[in-house]
Amino acid sequence: MKKVGKKRSTNGRTSKARAQGRGAAQAAVADLAPELVELLYQALETEEGGVLIYRAALECVQNQDLRAEWEEYLEQTERHVEVMNALFEQLGLDTERDEPGRQVVREIGTALVRSMKLARAKGTPEAAELAACEAVVLAETKDHLNWSLLGELSKDLQGDAGEAIATAVEEVEDEEDEHLYHSQGWTRELWLDNLGLAAELPPVEEAEHVESEEEAVKARKKAKKRKQAKARR
Repeated sequence: MKKVGKKRSTNGRTSKARAQGRGAAQAAVADLAPELVELLYQALETEEGGVLIYRAALECVQNQDLRAEWEEYLEQTERHVEVMNALFEQLGLDTERDEPGRQVVREIGTALVRSMKLARAKGTPEAAELAACEAVVLAETKDHLNWSLLGELSKDLQGDAGEAIATAVEEVEDEEDEHLYHSQGWTRELWLDNLGLAAELPPVEEAEHVESEEEAVKARKKAKKRKQAKARR
């Protein structure tokens, strides 16, 4: 009887702890502005869609250096999905909830995947690679915006929610900077190469390990000067 009583007592404490946890999570959700919740759902959907976009892009890629880069970015994006899922759990948000803004993001991602499949079916391998590059840049532009906004919000958001978001941003944001700026460089240089113009492959953003907008601007200026110098010779 003592064992049974002890077991019941433990279950009671466990149930109470779970109830308190659910209550805390509900309170955390209640404290979040609807606009922030909307952004979080869009960010989750962007990362989930990003996995599909990179997988489709890898079916189009021709340049082996770019393939290696996208394979790395795919792994990082899969990790970003895990980070978002953990953040949702901390905030007490349901990852399966389908917000209108999330549906819009999903439709855009689906369209980008469809565009790459169309390019592979109808165009040349080079054209499909360019279509993939542009799809990645479009997806990463939205992804980069999401994390930039979350970073700004985390500075003003008080309590556990602000700390949880700040931790997620710290883990992901630098990789998102690289994804966007390097992908922009690859798209630009592959287009130049396709047009028969002077191109730098890998692009200067890759060669100089660009990780910020400021670094990207400086790198592009250096590359432009080098091209101009070569043209004058």
